[in-house]
Amino acid sequence: MGEARLELPHLNSARSNARLKAISSARKKGVSEHVSLPQIIVCGDQSAGKSSVLEGVSGFPFPRQDGLCTRFATEIILQDEDTTLNIKVSIIPHSSQDNDCRDLLLAFCRELDSFDDLPVVIADAGAAMGLRGFGSDDASPAFAQDVLQIRVSGPTGLHLSVVDLPGIIQVPSEDQTEADVDAVHSLVDSYMANPRSIILAVVQAGNDIANQPVIRKCKHFDPSGERTIGVITKPDLINDGAESRIAQLARNEDTTKLKLGFFLLKNPSPKEMEKIHSSKDREIVERGFFTSAPWMEQNLDLDRLGVEKLKRFLQDLLDEHVAKEMPKVRQELRRLEKSTADQLLHLGSARTTTADLRIYLSRLAMKFDSICASALLGNYSDSQFFGSPSERVPPTRLRAIVHAENIKFADIMKCKGEKRKLGSWSDPSDSDEVAGHASCDNDQLLVTEHAMKTWVKKVYTSTRGRELPGDHNHVFLSELFHEQASRWLDLSTDHLRSMYQCLETFMDQLVSHVTEEDHTRQKLRESISAALETMKRRADEELTELWEDEAQQPITYNHYYTDNIQKARNGAAREVLKKAMADTTDEDYGGRMHISNNNVDIQKLLGSLQNRIVVNMDDQACAEARAALNAYYKVARKTFVDNVCRQVIERHLLRDLSRVFSPEKVAAYTDEELHLVAGESRDSVEKRDRLQRFHLALKECLVDLA
Repeated sequence: MGEARLELPHLNSARSNARLKAISSARKKGVSEHVSLPQIIVCGDQSAGKSSVLEGVSGFPFPRQDGLCTRFATEIILQDEDTTLNIKVSIIPHSSQDNDCRDLLLAFCRELDSFDDLPVVIADAGAAMGLRGFGSDDASPAFAQDVLQIRVSGPTGLHLSVVDLPGIIQVPSEDQTEADVDAVHSLVDSYMANPRSIILAVVQAGNDIANQPVIRKCKHFDPSGERTIGVITKPDLINDGAESRIAQLARNEDTTKLKLGFFLLKNPSPKEMEKIHSSKDREIVERGFFTSAPWMEQNLDLDRLGVEKLKRFLQDLLDEHVAKEMPKVRQELRRLEKSTADQLLHLGSARTTTADLRIYLSRLAMKFDSICASALLGNYSDSQFFGSPSERVPPTRLRAIVHAENIKFADIMKCKGEKRKLGSWSDPSDSDEVAGHASCDNDQLLVTEHAMKTWVKKVYTSTRGRELPGDHNHVFLSELFHEQASRWLDLSTDHLRSMYQCLETFMDQLVSHVTEEDHTRQKLRESISAALETMKRRADEELTELWEDEAQQPITYNHYYTDNIQKARNGAAREVLKKAMADTTDEDYGGRMHISNNNVDIQKLLGSLQNRIVVNMDDQACAEARAALNAYYKVARKTFVDNVCRQVIERHLLRDLSRVFSPEKVAAYTDEELHLVAGESRDSVEKRDRLQRFHLALKECLVDLA
């Protein structure tokens, strides 16, 4: 066929040409691996007649030798231009290729002025991809994810783009291993899964259509059949009498139905190929076949017979499909362009000098400082970092986390701070303190009223000095309080540890937010971690000092203490008087008390009450000490909680938090420290270069597809 003009006037469309050029350019730039592009893909089982279909659709002799185009996806682009015939063959590397291999494949470019040398060029492309069978390495893979692009421009008479996929292998063989079978299926699946792929499913008439792998895949990836076109080949090779079954399938009346229907094609035989020199010649051969018996009797749709009708249908369908999908493609491209620009912004400009490094780190530090300050103030307007409100407070909302942790600490101190806590024990006969308590929370003791009194009495006995009976010295209250507050250090240490973990989580997310570069991120984490550990050590020292203050003699000037002492004494006196009144009424007045306002009755009442109020001086001393303990414990606990939150958490962990990485700190870095923290790794340089190329490609695609 050589340099013969390709006579295909039906597919001529300037609008199609512009769109297909833009889509082809986007695919060449690697955009198709990130955004699904509209395309026609040709797939089918091996030996289903795909090559003949492609030759009929494209108009040029498609190589059919084993080991050529069957090893990788091949994009065929036909452009009708008022120039001499030009064939350009190139390779689109897959994104998984490293830079060296990518550059090698991109360098592959051959231009031809006829199709005679195309098989040799395709074989060279297979060798460049490093495929088995094209070189001396038998351990190489047999199939590639790279794409071979064949662009044909000149007097083609049509504008069309199709992607030919390797034939589906059903079972391994001597030349095709199990891994080869899986590789082909994976490659075909990846194209068919693209919702913007029009699937040209080629099936052989002589085989059971429903059980052919390509049909099963179509039902999986396109269950509604909205983007699948069935192409039935080799009807001349079926058994006699099977024509009606194939005709039923071609009329879309069989059990396998497609919304886009089927086309029935006659593949030229080897003898017929010798006589075919143009698409018109093939059309005559097909028309003669389908207008002869027994096919002329099958009531076939003439618009669904032959490759010429298929080409017209494909052009119209592709035009409609591209027009429908293009707005969505542009929207996805804009979203991807913004995402790529954001990644480049995070990476920053290339850093080749010390000044570049200092500027880069200073910008990161300013962003870090601003966000950290906002987090401490509770200003969460930056939703990208702080997230949106939910049932669970995000770990980035630092001030909210601090409030929650401090409130939790205050509640724990209130409920679990006491060494001994009164419970609901009801047996007052327990004479031993230990027999009257149970473990409440680790070393906190849940005790009865009787056990509490027993403990206080033991401490009173062990702290007596030279004071008279009924009196007690300052050591008594001090030891009671120190015993009751003995859990405070552990509880406050747990709170400090929990708050520190919250800060570590916050800092980790903040560093990840301000820079995406792994090397700089790791170095900043190391530096910040060291600073946090120093702050934690100082906080531990402050907490120890607070605890040592509590270990001294109790002291307070809070009126709450004296007010509660007075209330406790009044309450105790009221209870004693109440009991005495009840006994007096029952025993001296026969259950009914009636006295007149005269001195005799009053003296009688006072005498009765006095006889019944007998005070045990030691018990009185213990009761007063216990009242003092309760009042002082509440005052001291609240003060301790506030001091931990202010002097430990705020002063040592939060107040200077933003200074762990600040512009001032960056300004003090030596040149060596700058290179250590912000020096770019090779991966970072390559990532920026890749993102810049991709960003430029996306912007160009948006212009082309506008």
